[in-house]
Parts: sequence; C-alpha cells; structure tokens
Amino acid sequence: MRYLPKSDEERRQMLAEIGAKSIDDLFSSIPAEYRLGRDLDVPRQQAESEIVAYFRAAGQKNATDYASFLGAGAYRHYRPVIIDALVQRGEFLTSYTPYQAEITQGTLQAIFEFQTMIAELTGMDVANASMYDGSTGAAEAVLMAMRVTGRHKAVVASTVHPEYREVLHTYLRYREMPTATIGYDAETGRIDLAALDAAISAETAAVLVQSPNFFGVIEDIPAIAAIAHAKGALLIVTIAEAISLGVVRPPVEADIVAMEAQSFGVALSYGGPFCGVIAAKEQYVRQMPGRLAGQTVDGTGNRGFVLTIATREQHIRREKATSNICTNQALVALMATIFMAVYGKDGMRELAGHNLAKADYAAKTLAAQPGAKLRFTGAPRFHEFVLQTDESPETWSKRLLENKIVGGIELSRWYPELRKCTLWCATEVVTREQIDTAAKVLAAQPVEA
Repeated sequence: MRYLPKSDEERRQMLAEIGAKSIDDLFSSIPAEYRLGRDLDVPRQQAESEIVAYFRAAGQKNATDYASFLGAGAYRHYRPVIIDALVQRGEFLTSYTPYQAEITQGTLQAIFEFQTMIAELTGMDVANASMYDGSTGAAEAVLMAMRVTGRHKAVVASTVHPEYREVLHTYLRYREMPTATIGYDAETGRIDLAALDAAISAETAAVLVQSPNFFGVIEDIPAIAAIAHAKGALLIVTIAEAISLGVVRPPVEADIVAMEAQSFGVALSYGGPFCGVIAAKEQYVRQMPGRLAGQTVDGTGNRGFVLTIATREQHIRREKATSNICTNQALVALMATIFMAVYGKDGMRELAGHNLAKADYAAKTLAAQPGAKLRFTGAPRFHEFVLQTDESPETWSKRLLENKIVGGIELSRWYPELRKCTLWCATEVVTREQIDTAAKVLAAQPVEA
C-alpha cells in the first residue's frame, strides 16, 4: 500500500464513477490473449529493511578498495565532502531550467560563477553554462568554428581522445564536412607540425588538438596556433584533464577551448554524468552553442542574473540555432564550481603539482622494471604516461588484479602501432606504496606451470 495507496473502497468508487463493474471490465477492450491472467512471476515482496540489506550486500561486490592507474579522460580525484552537502540542497537539486529569472537567481548566479571561473582558467574571454561532456563540447566547438569561418573542413590530431573523435565523426557524418587526421611524432608524442601545415587548406575551418593529449603529452600550442592562423583556420584546444590547468599554461592562443570538467569534484559514477565546457574569444560569442548566463541590473539598480544570447533551438528558428543541445549540466557544473571555490588559485596549483610529482615518480619507478620503458620522453607531460613492456599487458594485468591493482589501459585498440603500450595515470589519490607494489608485480615473472 506504500506505493499504491488506494484502498479497495477507493478503487470501487473510481470504477463506479467511470461505469466499470470491475478491473476486468475496465480492461475488457484489451483482447484476452494479451492480458495476464495470473500473478507476476517475481520474487515475493520485501520489507524496506530487507531491501536495504540486499543492496548493501550487493555493494560489497564493487571493487572499491582497488588501486587504479586508469585515466584516459576519466580521472579519480579526491572530492571534498562539502560538494555533496551543498548540491543536495533542494534549491539546487530540484531546480529546473532557469527561464524565470525572478525565481531562479541562485541557479543563475551559480552558472555565472562557473562561467567566470572557467574563463579565468582557460584564458578565454567567455565561457558557456556547460555542455553534456568533453566529447560533445569538442564536436560542438568544431561546428562553431565552421559557422564563424564559413568553411567546411576540419583537421584533427590523432592524439585527441579517440572517443572524442568518434563523437565528432558522428556529428559530421551527414553534414558533408570532411576531416583530416594528423599523426604524431614518434619521439615526442606531439602532433606532427609539418603534416599539420600541409593538411590545412583554404577550406579548413578548424584545427582540433588536445593538450595534455591522449598520451598525457603537453602540445606546443603557440606553434600550432601560428600554423592554423596563418591559413585562416581557427584553433580549438580540447582539455580532458581540467586539473592540468593548475600548472600548465592556459591555451591563450586558441580561439575556442573545449574542456571536460569532471576532475573538478565530479564522481566517476561508472561513466557519468560529466560536464563539458566551451570557452572562446569574445568576438565568437554569438556562435557559441548552449546556454549563457549574464549579469545585469534590475529596474531599481540591483545586481541580477539572466539567460542571455539565447541561440538555442527552443528560442529561435531551428535553422538559425547554434546547436540542438537543449540544456546544460547545471547540477554537475555546480559541483565543479564548488570544487574550484574550495581549492582556490593556490590550492589548484598545489593539487596539480601533487599530480605532476606523483605521476613522475610512478613513471620512473615502473619504467625501471625489467622489460619496461617509457615512450614519448621528448616532451613535457602531465599525470599520464605511456609505458611499453616486453610482456603483454594482458599477462601482467592479471597479476596486478590479483594484488587489487588496476593497471594502465592498452593503447593498441586505438593505435595499432603502439603494441604492448599502455597508458597509465597517477593522481593524488594514488599512494607511493601502491606505485611500489605495482612496480614489484610488474617485474615479477610468471610462475612456470
């Protein structure tokens, strides 16, 4: 009766009101062969205490006590407890689209603060209220560049996250907007600048690169920007690891920055939801997709916030809309806003430095093991690195799992030339002891049968 709180008497009254004698009479228009004439074949009902006990037992099967060296666009960072305490307040948790500014000032101000912090971090003039995730942000940025330039081709670095490139392919597949993929230098892991220069034509709207790229390598953004701008193309820099901006120089030479903000206090949650961002130079703001919150004053001169420059398909003719993304990740963006406010500029720099140092120790320790070596050592990197091993990743991964350690992700699934190469990540939540243990397991030889 908790979830179906109508009594038998109330059901009889409702049936009488509509002229039906029974439930069977109510559904008589449905042919008999399509009606279930027996009880559902489901387990017996359980008390609330039994249900809670069931899920607690099921939760124990989750591998929450494993050390993880996975990264590749989804990163484990410590989440300050204040984040969940604030985002679960009813004013935020249950709020919806802030169309009515007079009753949604809190949500609008939170969005405005998010945009401001993102603009400061990325070195751009303006940021939107967030996209679905980093991949849709990158794809939307390419479409934005095509609207700005009137051109219809894109050049994409192969070191952009493979799944971001898949999303971009889906966006462009039926738009007759071809893309050219540029390879990387085998020593540095950076984009091949000569190949990039040769690939850009008078029809190229945008050059899309990632920094730190998928290998964790930091690209030479000023050099890439000079090549793109010399031929009239816009430069889009996508950032999968936002924490890197604590120590990595922001890509101020870019025209558009597309970023994933998951690292800013957003739980991995088995794959989402995440929070994408687009930031850009001010002259491109009218081609920016998604929502934008602006600051204004009311009739009495008080500070207030409103949605502004509404170019979404709900607001204007569909053919004039910048995107069919119809919302923003307001609650998830609020998590990122709280995270940035809690850490502040100095805290963000310290956190990024911690990640940098932890990954440097992990890279050196793992590469020192027999049969292992680092790839792409000719350029700076953030907290990810590529490790090549003589032994197959499948073999040593099993040994690591037996020791409750999840090793790096194999790269040959996307880069066939990187056989026996894996991408490792070490953030601040990975301990020195876990790194040392992983190194010992990596070095151990399999026991002969």
